Amino acid sequence: MFATSSDGSEIYFEATGQGDTTLVLVHGWMGNVRWWDAQRDPLAARYRVVALDLAGHGKSAPPRMPGSAEAYAADILAVVREIDAPRVVLVGHSMSGAYAALACSDLDRVVGLILVDTLKNLEVLPTIDQANAMLARYRADYRDAVANVLPKFLFAPTSPPAVVERLQREFLTVPGDVAAALVEPLYRMDVREAARRVRVPVRGIGSDLHGDTAQVNRAYFADYAYRALAGCGHYPMLEVPDAFLAALEAELSTLGA
Repeated sequence: MFATSSDGSEIYFEATGQGDTTLVLVHGWMGNVRWWDAQRDPLAARYRVVALDLAGHGKSAPPRMPGSAEAYAADILAVVREIDAPRVVLVGHSMSGAYAALACSDLDRVVGLILVDTLKNLEVLPTIDQANAMLARYRADYRDAVANVLPKFLFAPTSPPAVVERLQREFLTVPGDVAAALVEPLYRMDVREAARRVRVPVRGIGSDLHGDTAQVNRAYFADYAYRALAGCGHYPMLEVPDAFLAALEAELSTLGA
């Protein structure tokens, strides 16, 4: 199915299951609805599960040039309004965690926000000036960046080789200038201000590689907790799918969902 975003972009989404609460699953940079396949059917036994492709990703409209955080948030809003669910939990991975947080303030039906390996320390956020060096590298030699730079930030020593290979293959489905354009809006938004405006409980799930910074985030999110998973990098839904599912279900329980 498709929903029309605020700028007319057609946003692809899939819906399955039924329940009083709808989970809206939003992938990260270079992702798509397929990243949630291992969790979709088990969750659909209790929830309505909706997964979407942000503009420029998967089966959605071509990338915006330039894009914006507000436009990505509007993609999420368009799908939530299209499905007309009375009770929603937003689940955002990587860059989409920030956009889901931004969307929260425009939706009175959201009862919780789950951040998947993202926004783990709101005191340490790259600026656009810091990000520009990496974006320039994508534009200059994206294939080299995918092979030799990104793995240092995205994967753990225990990340399954098949998952690493799959993701790197998916990253390379677009040229470097497009890849850079798709993520650049994240570095131009005020993530801390978006966090301050979130009034629903926020739960983080992700890798245990970077220590416990939950207390830092409580200065920005009114209600925040983090659940660390061992043995994974930046993609817990793909690297440790069963452990991630169990953690997600546990956090949904804390939200009363």
